[in-house]
Amino acid sequence: MYKIKSYFPFVLIALFMTLTRGSHFLNSVSLPDASFALFLIGGLVLKSSKSFFSLLIFSVLIDLVTLSIDNNYQISIINMGYIGLLISYGILWFAGHCISIKKNFLRFTSFSFLVTLLAILISTQTYNLLSGTFPDITIKQSIQTGWEYLPQSLIYTMSYLMAYWGIQTLLKRQFVSQKTTVLDI
Repeated sequence: MYKIKSYFPFVLIALFMTLTRGSHFLNSVSLPDASFALFLIGGLVLKSSKSFFSLLIFSVLIDLVTLSIDNNYQISIINMGYIGLLISYGILWFAGHCISIKKNFLRFTSFSFLVTLLAILISTQTYNLLSGTFPDITIKQSIQTGWEYLPQSLIYTMSYLMAYWGIQTLLKRQFVSQKTTVLDI
């Protein structure tokens, strides 16, 4: 039973990643990509480097499946821009691990916002500058292009993180109130 409990958070994160990152191949039913939020949450909940690399490999597999299903999709694993996305995932995981000691909503929100902003900037700029999709792009143009996607990506990621905070807070309160009720009897 303990083994099942220990794998449950990972399976839940992987499932949610499939449902949201699946926008690559689940067009009619997909939610906005939650990968950034899920890597931060993974760092909060799972913490181990083994879990990080497993989730990282899983996200790459989702992209590879996408490529095999739809050749017209603009993602290519074989480009230098993808490295920035993987680095961003690592930063988010590490930040989640650091946030795990914080129990304060304001600290969680502000730290999550800053780290998410950094991750989006890194992944967008490395994609724009190194992927080969925009061969003659300047740094200024890359920043302008990235700015177009920043608000949407930031809003989606922060919305997922706020939903996580709310759900885990409710579950903790429910669990704690049930525990005290049992002890009171």
